[in-house]
Amino acid sequence: MPYVLLLHGLNGSGPTHWQNWLAGELAHHGAQVDLPSFTEPDHPSLDVWLAELRSHLMAAPTTGERVVVAHSLGCLLWLHHAASDPDPALRFDRVLLVAPPSPTIDEPLIASFIPVPADVDGLRRAAGTTRLVAGEGDPYCTVAEAKLLAESLRIELDVVVGGGHLNVDAGYGPWSAVLKWVRSDRAPLTPR
Repeated sequence: MPYVLLLHGLNGSGPTHWQNWLAGELAHHGAQVDLPSFTEPDHPSLDVWLAELRSHLMAAPTTGERVVVAHSLGCLLWLHHAASDPDPALRFDRVLLVAPPSPTIDEPLIASFIPVPADVDGLRRAAGTTRLVAGEGDPYCTVAEAKLLAESLRIELDVVVGGGHLNVDAGYGPWSAVLKWVRSDRAPLTPR
């Protein structure tokens, strides 16, 4: 089992969110899991979150496969990290970006995360492979916007039909497809 770092979005991941479910499932199967709670999840600061992310990346094991699974604002955090020319020692093997907000979203609470960098080379330096998953009907990012983002980053995109924001409100507590993806990046990202 790989080491897995889970990056939450705005307001964190509540107890019934799929990220908490995933952390429990992975730990139950013997994986090392890190689900940090970033400072002030209701009023995030890019600089603070980036510093905290880097400390978690530095604390990650240096052997074995290393995987990041980010949700919502956590995706934008990862894109900013990748664009900051990270230390090669912080490189992870695989990254899954789940339901990122639109790069053009007008949301004052996440203003420090906008604009979103589309640094293809940085993304390749930050991780071996990166994949994006968007939910059809996501109020924070249309499928068309997700396609444009994936194209600009030159990464694969999975669209989950009827997935919404792929959060608890959309019915995503347990989500077996994301657990299967962590175990094998060839697993398709499908609805719960």
